[in-house]
Amino acid sequence: MCSSDCTGFRKFSLWYVAFLVLLGAQALLAACGYHVAGKSDLLPDGIKTIAVPTFMNATAEFKIEQYMTDAVVRELITRTRYQIVSNSSEADVILHGTIVLVDAIPQNFDALTGRATSVVTITRVHVVLFDQLEGRELYQNPELTHRETYEVSANPEAFVQERDAALRRASRTMASTLVSAVLSGF
Repeated sequence: MCSSDCTGFRKFSLWYVAFLVLLGAQALLAACGYHVAGKSDLLPDGIKTIAVPTFMNATAEFKIEQYMTDAVVRELITRTRYQIVSNSSEADVILHGTIVLVDAIPQNFDALTGRATSVVTITRVHVVLFDQLEGRELYQNPELTHRETYEVSANPEAFVQERDAALRRASRTMASTLVSAVLSGF
């Protein structure tokens, strides 16, 4: 029969087993490469500053280069440790971008009116991250593409306002995709 010493031993054993399981899970997760999002990147350690000149616009879409550049700068400020500078000569690296495609394609239609009820926007950017310290490209993607769907109002007068808002939204989500790709090297 087990006395009170045995009960204490069982409690200790259960605690010890739980501790070992948690320790093993932590080691497994660390080995799998899990980390806090937005805090790790593959850029060289010596980089402190990034310049983001206004993206080039190779499309007919009005102001898209402004929306995209602003969104990328905001994304870099909120997600990285780097200082964003306006003068390229003061930067360790420069992020160049050219918007090569902005397209809006009707996706769904109202059966009664034949008007589009949702539109998918496709944005394609050519992006290069150039290291001025080393004189080499750290990242390049000539066809970084993002797709986003937005709903169209039944009111025809609201279409222009919706389109502008959709382009701003698409710029923000493309910026998130772009910054993630640059930081992870993909």
